[in-house]
Formats: sequence, structure tokens, C-alpha cells
Amino acid sequence: MENILYDAFLSSSGVSTDSRRIEPGAMFFALRGDNFDGNRFARAALDAGAAWAVVSRDSGLSDGERMIAVDDTLEALQALARRHRSRFRVPVIGLTGTNGKTTTKELLCAVLSTRFRVTATAGNLNNHIGVPLTLLRITDDTEIAVVEMGANHPGEIAALAAIALPDYGLITNVGKAHLEGFGSFGGVKRAKGELYDYLQRTGDTVFINADDPDLCAMASQRPDLKTVRYGVRAEGARILPITAGEPYLGMELAGGLTVRTHLVGSYNASNVMASLCVGKYFGVSPEAASAAVGGYVPSNLRSQLERTGRNLLVLDTYNANPSSMKASLGNFALSQFPHKVLILGDMLELGQDSVQEHCRVMETAAEMKDCGRVLFIGEEFAKAAAAEPGTAADGRFTFCRDVDEAREILEKAPLNGCTVLLKGSNAVHLPLLKDIL
Repeated sequence: MENILYDAFLSSSGVSTDSRRIEPGAMFFALRGDNFDGNRFARAALDAGAAWAVVSRDSGLSDGERMIAVDDTLEALQALARRHRSRFRVPVIGLTGTNGKTTTKELLCAVLSTRFRVTATAGNLNNHIGVPLTLLRITDDTEIAVVEMGANHPGEIAALAAIALPDYGLITNVGKAHLEGFGSFGGVKRAKGELYDYLQRTGDTVFINADDPDLCAMASQRPDLKTVRYGVRAEGARILPITAGEPYLGMELAGGLTVRTHLVGSYNASNVMASLCVGKYFGVSPEAASAAVGGYVPSNLRSQLERTGRNLLVLDTYNANPSSMKASLGNFALSQFPHKVLILGDMLELGQDSVQEHCRVMETAAEMKDCGRVLFIGEEFAKAAAAEPGTAADGRFTFCRDVDEAREILEKAPLNGCTVLLKGSNAVHLPLLKDIL
């Protein structure tokens, strides 16, 4: 069956798991989830131009000549991806971490693309489905691959590494996120450390932020791990002041080279240093790497600056957890932006730590005296306000059930000439407020 699947893949134009977006000649995998069954759309995928449909054996669809029946379509997709990746000797860099994965991945691609043909994770397709789809886009033209790996439960990084077979690894950082799945911060470190475990077994190399004590401790627990180190402090780099005239991250490297980015937030400095380190390892000159970093313009609601007709928006709304929220607020507090305003949405999947962590955010906002208004959006912040009514009584604070209520408030008292930080989990839908800011 494995040979049949692979031969079919080689004759196809690519792989799709969405029957609504079928490219002619594609191979459709009928995946199952809690609320959907792709087998129901297999025939529609074939009618839309798919060359093959991989379906579940128990679906009753195995009688078609262009249908391939397997026991588990997801396992078949993952096995196909592993086999395909095994065909190629190109370096594969596995990338994970609590925060900064996608930004670092984009920077790595920008830097490495100055010298190599790179295949990389599209967007944030970094889970048990996205990683196989990335690997299946590797072609004979690929010279290096960058594979982003996300997880919210133990064992998931190990499983993804077993599919992607990375030769190199990079953990951006470890922080408090997905605590419902990981159980604790220690659980986060163990889960992300599964990438280190894999590379220690294979004798391959990790790029490690030498400024990060958690990552250094994780590496020291694996004494056979081969490491290449980078870091702002470790390499004597300097973060340039952030001003209203120079709102983006700028850095002066030890050799005197200046890196100007289009990223908002000094917390991105380690992501920049990671891309420069990986570039140097693979033979990209510092000048070319710096120019590539400077040319990258984020457009994915991560560390993004956007001017509207009335205000300057700092958009960091793709996701939020305690560590990324702390970094965003800390950077905003140190900036010299005029007329600051905070619009903060709930941080999700924090389990029993949720109220405590939202209270900490509320306390941090209370300390930011140069912020004229603060809007908190979501049920978790409402619970924090009930837990700490004294802090919540700050006259600058407004608590909203959702973005619809926040919109009503902002329409009645619009913002003009302000610098607004929008930070929250994606599910809070903060970008829906952009049109009135």
C-alpha cells in the first residue's frame, strides 16, 4: 500500500486536504476530525479535478478506480510525508518554541533565500497536518527546508520530528502557553525539549540562544547535544533606541554592522540573531543576511505596525500567552510613542493559571502610567477584575465582554492621534476593531 500511495503521489500535482481548494491533478486526503469527515467530500474532490482520493477503508468508498482506501488517512498522510522527506539529502531545520516561531521562520527564509532555494512552512501550518503538507512540497529544486512545529500537548513535537527527520533544530524560547495541555511550565519545557531529544539521538545540531537560561539549562541536561550558540548579549549586539521617528527594531552588531528591521518590539531581537546565526552557519554573509532581515515586512498580525487615518496601530494579535504579553507590554512601556492606548484581549488555554496570569497583566497595565486608556476584552479579564477589584478600579480601565462591546465603546469615544497596542489571542478577534481605529 505504501508503494501504491507514493507512486500515486509522484504522479499527482500535489496534496490537498480541502475539497474546496483542489488543484487539477492533486491528491486529496479525506481526513477526519471531531466535527467533519473528509470522506463525504471525496467524490466532489475527484469531480473538481483531483487525480486521486485517499479515503478511509470503512467509508464504503474504496470501489472507485481513483480512490485509494487506507486504515487511517492521517497516518497515511504522515507516512507519505516521512517517506518523501527521506528521499532528499537537503538540510531540514526543525523550528519550535512558545513565541516567535513564525516570525523566526520567516526571517530564516528571508536570509537563507539569498543563497538557497528554500521550502518552508506556509503561514503557520505547523501541526500534525501542516508539517506533512510542508514536507510534501519539497522538490528536486529544494536546497534547504525550514519546518515549523507547533504543539499544545506532550509528545507532539516528538511525533512531528519523527515525520520531518530534521538535521538541525531551533527552539525560539519556552514560556507559559497551552498550560491546559502541558500542565505546567515544566511541562512546556519537557515538550519543547523533545526536539533536543531527537537531535541528541541523531547526533545532529541545534542553534541555541545563549542569552536564554531556560534553553541553556535544557541543553546542559543533554550533554551530547551539538550546539551552535547565538544571542544579543552573547554576541555583543546592541538594541537601538525606539522612538516615534524610528519605531522599528534596530540593532548594531559587534562588528559595527547596523540591522534595521520592519519589526516592532525589542523582543524580536533574539529572532533576528537566530536568523543571522543560521545564515552564517550556512555561508550567508553578514551583509546579505542583514539586508534580508531589513527587507522582511510582516503582514501576519505579528509585530506589525500600521498607520490608519487617525492612529498608529501596533498589531500583535495572532496569539497571546503570559510570556508574549509580558514582552509586548514591556516593549510598549519602554517606547517613546505618544498618547499610548492598550487594547488587550484574553489569553486562552491557561487552565487553572488563567485568573492569576490575567491579574498580572492587569497589574502591569496599571503600572503603565503613560497609557491614557486601557480596554480589556474577554471573559478571562472579567474574572481577573472580579478577583482584584482594587486594581480593576483604575479609572483608565474599561472591561468589555467581546469586540462588539469594545466597538460600541470606541464608536462613542473614538481614538485620535494615539498609538494603540492591540494584543490578544486570535480567538478574541481584535483585528475586527481596525476599521474604527
